[in-house]
Amino acid sequence: MRKALSLALILAAGALSGCAGFQPLYGEPAVVSNLAAIEVVAPEGRTGYLIRQHLDDAFAKSHTATPVYRMDLALNESRYPRGVRIDNVATRYEYVLTANYALVSVASGVAEKAGSVRVELTYDSADQPYASIAAQQDAQDRAAEEAARRIQLELAVWLANGGRS
Repeated sequence: MRKALSLALILAAGALSGCAGFQPLYGEPAVVSNLAAIEVVAPEGRTGYLIRQHLDDAFAKSHTATPVYRMDLALNESRYPRGVRIDNVATRYEYVLTANYALVSVASGVAEKAGSVRVELTYDSADQPYASIAAQQDAQDRAAEEAARRIQLELAVWLANGGRS
């Protein structure tokens, strides 16, 4: 067993050493600086606020730099009851957040990239009103964080490819 594991590790190390031209996505200075220069414009409301905060964190937003891009966001939220009890009360909900974005060049006003991410997750609904509200708000925050991560990854790949899809 140990010999097989050792052999697998040696082969993996040999395969990775053959990646001479490999460069991490965030090793590109243009990717990091352009992500930091995106101004996020999110819709009003709790989820809009949350996703804007998560995107600013994900982009490592520079508050001193002049924005190069403006990201316009449109959000769509849905909540579906799942796990219905015998008395027809839902014990779980499915929360779906769809974030449509357009990345607009501030200099030209032209939309350079558009995309959409969809996040689906479930959460428990408690009988106590406060606990139920807290669970729903936690689901909104988790969905906003995941949507921000996916948008960040899409834009980083796009920027690393020189702004080509």
